[in-house]
Amino acid sequence: MNRFWIILWHTYLTKLKTKSFIVTTIITLILVLGLTNFNKIMDKFDKNGGKDRIAVLDETGQLFAPLKNQVGAVNKNIQLVPFNESEPAAEKAVEKGDYKGLIQLRFNQEKLPEASYKAMSIADSAAYSDIQTSLQQLKTMLSASQINLTPVQLQKLYEPVSFNKVALEKNAKTEEQLNQARGLVYVLLFVIYFAVVMYANMIAMEVATEKSSRVMEILISSVSPIGQMFAKILGIGLLSLTQLAIFLSVGYSSFKQNMNTLKGGFFEEMGFGNIPIETILYAVIFFILGYFLYATLAAFLGSLVSRIEDVQQMITPMTMLVVAGFMIAMFGLNKPDSSFITVTSYIPFFTPMIMFLRVGMLSIPIWETLIGIAILVATIIIMAIFGARVYKGGVLMYGKSNSYKDIKKALQLTKNK
Repeated sequence: MNRFWIILWHTYLTKLKTKSFIVTTIITLILVLGLTNFNKIMDKFDKNGGKDRIAVLDETGQLFAPLKNQVGAVNKNIQLVPFNESEPAAEKAVEKGDYKGLIQLRFNQEKLPEASYKAMSIADSAAYSDIQTSLQQLKTMLSASQINLTPVQLQKLYEPVSFNKVALEKNAKTEEQLNQARGLVYVLLFVIYFAVVMYANMIAMEVATEKSSRVMEILISSVSPIGQMFAKILGIGLLSLTQLAIFLSVGYSSFKQNMNTLKGGFFEEMGFGNIPIETILYAVIFFILGYFLYATLAAFLGSLVSRIEDVQQMITPMTMLVVAGFMIAMFGLNKPDSSFITVTSYIPFFTPMIMFLRVGMLSIPIWETLIGIAILVATIIIMAIFGARVYKGGVLMYGKSNSYKDIKKALQLTKNK
């Protein structure tokens, strides 16, 4: 048992000190800090304090003020500025960067507003769309006045129809809760997906590296292959938890410091303003179970190859399983209660992501979640037993071995030992 812990801590500390681990951690931390300080970073680069200054040539002398009011109601970051010089002068001002764009207002033959918009680039469809919406509202108001509609009649005309969504299921989430849950689950699915792929690949590479350097022959003479396999799985699992703990602690601290600037915006709409503790708990459970499932699979696949170059080819089907689960989960974000999502959530290779999706998005009975977890745990145990037998024989196989037929050879070597 002492040798088991020696390999576990050796795997953990060796990987912890590698340049690749340190560099990846630093780069990811920079991305986390950048995301949680996004508003401040954008303000540093924006000389106008986040506002788009747009020059307005009003040929009518009547439309600027009402249009400015309409635009202000739609998008407060668009600042309309009256421009009293000629059109060529306005275009030069836009070219110099004094204004983001130029709007020319005029009346058509029916005395209704029309406009043209000029800018160095029309790639910013959001600003263009908001201006067009505001102009359409202004045109509607003027049209109503021409046919003598009162403000009350106009208000009734554009009053939205009452259309309520009511969920009959007990404890069903509201539309607002679903929107928040969707964003939160989306982010956590990415975390589970990338973590499982990255750390499972790390285990396969670790085993293949030791085989190629003949270190494996020394290790198996002192520690059983099965103990060695689980020591590596737990060692890299501890490494993954260390790295994720760093990311989460730094990200949470930065988020707390910027709560005032982020409150009410993207982060709150995506569900980060009030994260349910049970969602975080399920994310941790399914992350750990998903890791052990794919780590066990990666360990015995890595034991079948003798060259590092063959690792990716051997573990490609495993990676495809993770990708398939992730893509199904992305589809399920819009239809979490579909029969297809329900069925695939019980397929163990997809359970870590899809069952977590259902738990986060729906109010499903606890027994459904427990059945999914039980199937996943049973699969991990079966994979561990089968994987240990393959690993025990696979570590003794050398030469060119990049075929799944080698699993049979590995099992025969295990029986002969």
